[in-house]
Amino acid sequence: MSTHAIPTWAAIALAAACLTAPTVSAAAPRPEKSERAAILKALADCRAITESAERLACFDKTSGDLVQAESSGAVVVIDRQQIREARRQAFGFDLSALNFFNRGLSTEEAASLTDEVSAASQRGDGKWVLTLKSGAVWRQVESDPPNRDPHAGSQVVIKRAALGSFVMKIDGQVATKVTRVQ
Repeated sequence: MSTHAIPTWAAIALAAACLTAPTVSAAAPRPEKSERAAILKALADCRAITESAERLACFDKTSGDLVQAESSGAVVVIDRQQIREARRQAFGFDLSALNFFNRGLSTEEAASLTDEVSAASQRGDGKWVLTLKSGAVWRQVESDPPNRDPHAGSQVVIKRAALGSFVMKIDGQVATKVTRVQ
């Protein structure tokens, strides 16, 4: 079993998830809206107050609490584009315990990645190691070489396959099994 270095941003995201979630499980179901952070739930509850001055006071207090919690790192607020970019950078790593990586993304966005090769090298055993523009490093698992050697500028499409594996098409060629190494 090989070990992989976890990027700093992934370690920070994991730490944030552990601090804000009461329990993190590898098989945890996707959180429902009712499982919001308490501070966000309190802000949403302000809308139910019918008296205007009381509702405004509630919004002022809880929005201030939310801004303070975000500033201190107790709550992390990210938008859909930030989720997409983080998933893109982490594609190939097991992030099933970090449920927020799946929120707001289509099934296709979560199951594939398109990128460009920035460097390609062939190991002594004939298998290729590709560094992508995103910084991700992928290693070929199968022994069959591609018909055309990959090179800087090659376009790759990586998709999830059976049993947690991944396949990569290089410049539209037949897919080969790969694994993410960095």
